[in-house]
This record gives sequence, C-alpha cells and structure tokens, in this order.
Amino acid sequence: MSTPAGFDDLIHPATRLSVVALLAATEWADFAFVRDSLSLSDSALSKQLHTLEGAGYLETHKEGGGRNRRTKVRLTDRGRAAFEGHVAALRAIVDSAAPAAGTARQRPRAQVAR
Repeated sequence: MSTPAGFDDLIHPATRLSVVALLAATEWADFAFVRDSLSLSDSALSKQLHTLEGAGYLETHKEGGGRNRRTKVRLTDRGRAAFEGHVAALRAIVDSAAPAAGTARQRPRAQVAR
C-alpha cells in the first residue's frame, strides 16, 4: 500500500502530532498550557516547536519581559492545512484496513494436524 496524499512525515511523530492536534483546537495557546497538557519538559516542547516553526507550521509570539515573559504559539494557515491533510491521510489508511460494510470478519481456521 502506498502512502496516501497528505501524509506528513514531519507531523507524524507522536509528540508533534499531539502538539499540532492541541493547537488545531485553538487560536493561540500559552507555552505552559501546551507543556502541561502534553506532560512535556520545557526543552522537549521547545525542540518540537522549533521544528514545526522551521517548517512554517507554527508561529510564536513572546510578550512581556523578565520573569513575566510569556510565549504563545499558534498554527499558521500552512500548519493547519498540513494537519488536516495528515488527519485525512490517517483516516484513509484506517478506512482501507476496515472490513467492507456488511461483511463479517472471519477468523482464520486453526490448522489441525492429521
């Protein structure tokens, strides 16, 4: 089976997929919210955000200064489109493995030694 159109190798790793899925549900999210929601360390999340930002999938915005500095992140239009395409590709993979409607899945018969 070939890889369906829209499958995105950059988004596919579980941590990045989790980040993008979380961000797809909102306009902007605080770094701390994403970190805590996904139970990631600051450094692990920073690495994933940097990768996604480098691909143009993510935008960061820093506000405030010193101890009150906050980082917010959001998906770009490109990132949102990539996520939607990846989800559609995953659904196509799952759907192609599902049994045809109305047919019962049969278990393979055990081989009996004679």
